Amino acid sequence: MTTSKRLSVRNLHLALIHHPVLNKSGSIISSAVTNLDLHDISRLARTYDVGSFYAVTPLQDQRQLVESIIGHWTRGAGAAYNPKRKQALERIFVRETIEEVLAELSAGAAGRAGVLTVATSARRHDGSISHDRLRRMLREDRLCLLMFGTAWGLADSALEAADYILAPIRASADYNHLSVRSAAAIILDRIASIDPVR
Repeated sequence: MTTSKRLSVRNLHLALIHHPVLNKSGSIISSAVTNLDLHDISRLARTYDVGSFYAVTPLQDQRQLVESIIGHWTRGAGAAYNPKRKQALERIFVRETIEEVLAELSAGAAGRAGVLTVATSARRHDGSISHDRLRRMLREDRLCLLMFGTAWGLADSALEAADYILAPIRASADYNHLSVRSAAAIILDRIASIDPVR
């Protein structure tokens, strides 16, 4: 009988980016925080045991909203009502910018190489890396920030600043507009599951 070797991805950190992202017409905006995204992606982060999950927004009222949600489920009535949800939402941190997240991760790198940044996109980009390659890179124990864009995706400035862009999810249907939490679930399973589908 063979047993699957567990892949540790505590060196992987997730960031849900609300700025700079695009709207339907391609303009750069700051998108609103969505409660479902926070809950579902935090549960993904806990399920796959990633290092942390950052919600990134420059809007003060949106950061306060995220803090309120985190507080309810980790310290308030929600913590006693649903301990499993508490475990998941303890992984969320809210920050103002991508740069702030990177500075925080770099400070805790403990002598390792700098933080590797990987952006996601529903569009094809030259030189993008496969999910399998990212999975192999994570085994090198380098800190990695995997960034997901809200609204209509990360702005070009965020994509260009990343070290790598992950290849988009592709299926057989002529449709390509997954919710960010659905995309995050698929990607995490491909790069962090015990037995990835090949």
